[in-house]
Amino acid sequence: MLSFLIRRLLQTIPTVLAVVALVFVLFSVVPGSIVSSMSDDADPQVELRLKKQLGLDDPVYVRFGAYIAKLATGDFGTSFRTREPVTTMIAKRAWPTLQLIFTAMAFSVLLGVPLGFIAALRPGGLVDTLAMVVAVSGLSIAKFWLGLVMMYVFALKLGWLPSFGYGDGGLKYLILPAVTLGVSPMALFARTTRAAVLEIMTADFVRTARSKGMSETRVVKWHVMRNALVIILTTVGLQFGGLMGQAVVVEKLFSWPGIGSLLVDSVLQRDLPAVQGSILVVVLAFLAINLLIDMLYGVIDPRIRYA
Repeated sequence: MLSFLIRRLLQTIPTVLAVVALVFVLFSVVPGSIVSSMSDDADPQVELRLKKQLGLDDPVYVRFGAYIAKLATGDFGTSFRTREPVTTMIAKRAWPTLQLIFTAMAFSVLLGVPLGFIAALRPGGLVDTLAMVVAVSGLSIAKFWLGLVMMYVFALKLGWLPSFGYGDGGLKYLILPAVTLGVSPMALFARTTRAAVLEIMTADFVRTARSKGMSETRVVKWHVMRNALVIILTTVGLQFGGLMGQAVVVEKLFSWPGIGSLLVDSVLQRDLPAVQGSILVVVLAFLAINLLIDMLYGVIDPRIRYA
């Protein structure tokens, strides 16, 4: 287990470096800069002084090396725009994003997985048909459009929930953005679970268990569910990455003060340290979640070993 963890942690280093390098390159080739947006039509000498203050007068490779050196000490740099440490900016936004993502994931798993199981146990029936209609619809609806519809119905027309904002961080502010974010993965979980259960139900070990007189309830509980859970866990890991990316749209739509909103604002303002820090945190969170899921495989299925 320890060697597995060390190997996986070492494998994250090239990924992190590649992400940081890609962001550096993109910001270097895209027209415009933080200096031009801050100084407007100021004197060229003022722009030169700003570049020097921000360290933008050095070549890209020099700035990249300096950033990597800071990163090795846990320093994400300082925002060009606010002159605030990037770690402080991200820390303020982390909890709202975690609330949104984990609530959306809980919603999608708690609805999608049982829906997929029920549909698979009665293939071709009414529940199966309705479940697949819900799944296809959920995967087809654009989050931006769905969010606008939900705001119109539940906030403007019915007045049940606030239309946007974080407020006091209570549940009523979280419901609309979390459901909007969770509909698509819920549909995917339903389809994935249904397909996994149908495949496992026809496996040799399931037929053997039935031939030995094991009840259908025990077959589903001890053989089907356990094996399907491995596939579901894989989907959970992948969907966490998807939710982190999709949260950018949902956070801006609902004025949710998370890392996604920070990332969009930083990109528009050409605030490179804030962009790098936000993307890096998202990548590290995705890698950490998938590492945790890989470790859970062995707990769920003892046949899986960490080589």
